[in-house]
Amino acid sequence: MGLTARIRTRDGWAVSHAVVTVTDMTGTQVLRAEADTEGTVRDATALTPGAYTVIVTAVGYAPAASSAIVTASGRAEVGTVTLARHGGTELPPPGPWTVDPAHSAVSAVAQHLGISSVRGRFTDFAALVEIAPDDVAKSRVEAVIRAASIDTGNGMRDTHLRSPDFLDVERFPEITYRSTGVSEAGPDRWTVNGELGLHGVVRPVDLDLAYLGTGADPWGGTRAAFRATTELRREDFAMNYNQVVQAGIAAIGTTLRVELDIQAVQGESLPAV
Repeated sequence: MGLTARIRTRDGWAVSHAVVTVTDMTGTQVLRAEADTEGTVRDATALTPGAYTVIVTAVGYAPAASSAIVTASGRAEVGTVTLARHGGTELPPPGPWTVDPAHSAVSAVAQHLGISSVRGRFTDFAALVEIAPDDVAKSRVEAVIRAASIDTGNGMRDTHLRSPDFLDVERFPEITYRSTGVSEAGPDRWTVNGELGLHGVVRPVDLDLAYLGTGADPWGGTRAAFRATTELRREDFAMNYNQVVQAGIAAIGTTLRVELDIQAVQGESLPAV
């Protein structure tokens, strides 16, 4: 006898803090139960056969309502109820997610001679994403990048980028990012507000973040994928070096486009830099 239900997100994740309320046709509440850690509701309360309304609520999600029929046995099997984030936006399940540097990329693109682009990437970095359980806006991101790991595919250029003209890696070996807030920007899109420490200067920098979904990996773990972009002005971080070529064109653009392609593993399983 009683009611059973499974509460899931659109990605199929359990909503462990969901609450199920059952009302009869007069609107009177006849049952209230909470989901367990697996997002499952099992309540043995005997219900009179007939039609009922089942309402599922959870902090951070839009309520969902469905109908249920209680049979002569007194059982009501609601099945799987899918909850959507408020505003239609989604994020992975709450808790820590550790960025996997072997399957992630931190890249920067600069204009060269006003007609083409040069792309570089950092090969040594670590980051942790913490998805807050009750208020997504309190989620956080922390990252550390080894400045000397810059790689543009050209040894001479990389040596120059590590010099005091640019990153000055001897004096400023680390590039850091710490978020200060997260806000919804559309379906599956978020704005991450944070502070970037680069070349001895700390400035507010916002990331345009897209959540691409989650899935199992071949090693028994669970992964989430993100893509984030932002633009930086070199002068904001006291990197003013440039060389002017013919017609007054700068050899290197003053704006950098930063592109992050991220895979994160659920839990704190990877070592920090």
